[in-house]
Amino acid sequence: MDILVTNDDGYLAAGIRTLTRAASSLGEVHVVAPDREQSATSHSLTLHHPLRARQLSDVTVVDGTPTDCVILAVGELLDRRPDFVFSGVNHGANLGDDVLYSGTVAGAMEGTLLGIPAVAVSYTGRDPDEIEAWEPLLVDLLGRIMRREGFPDETLLNINLPPIPPGEVKGVKVTTLGRRAYEGSLTRAEDPNGREYFWIGGGESRWWGGPESDFHAIRDGYVSVTPLHLDLTNHQLLQDIRSWDLSP
Repeated sequence: MDILVTNDDGYLAAGIRTLTRAASSLGEVHVVAPDREQSATSHSLTLHHPLRARQLSDVTVVDGTPTDCVILAVGELLDRRPDFVFSGVNHGANLGDDVLYSGTVAGAMEGTLLGIPAVAVSYTGRDPDEIEAWEPLLVDLLGRIMRREGFPDETLLNINLPPIPPGEVKGVKVTTLGRRAYEGSLTRAEDPNGREYFWIGGGESRWWGGPESDFHAIRDGYVSVTPLHLDLTNHQLLQDIRSWDLSP
């Protein structure tokens, strides 16, 4: 098995080192990752300047987004098309609405768009140094996924690890996406020169969702596995909206 590993925290992150070691137990690994932090870049592409890739030991470093990394890897950098794309392990949760902003999820999503089975992995704890302990569990979980026949089309798996020691995990739950709203995440201030600026980030988050949602599983001490589909169409509303008489 050929496995492409990427992330959005950059090639030096603790999470990608752990994921690379875990993946190395399952196949031949090729790491193509951003040269710097690319969190919350979502599925963005670099269109307005050329991309550059350079080889550093056993890692290929790209001055672009996670999506750029996967496109370059599959289209130009690798000798063979990978059998799987693994993205992560992200330093922080990718639950609920986070998946719309996440560069980690986007890296896996680009693999899915290219027709390659893909998995995004995130750690919901605050200390990246704790991710290393998850290597044995990741070897087992990712190995089980890889051994399944018929990986679903146009679907990626979004895995979140709970903020507890791996030995205390109660199991794995297949979940739905919860919902999350941020409160107080926009700061308005002035720099030392008196010029106004805005800063997005921080604040408090409010969660909601059904009992099968991802954040409930994490809160209860389970690993969350959420299948994400590329088709964002609200099929239940198609007939209703067709009746709106939108034609001039």
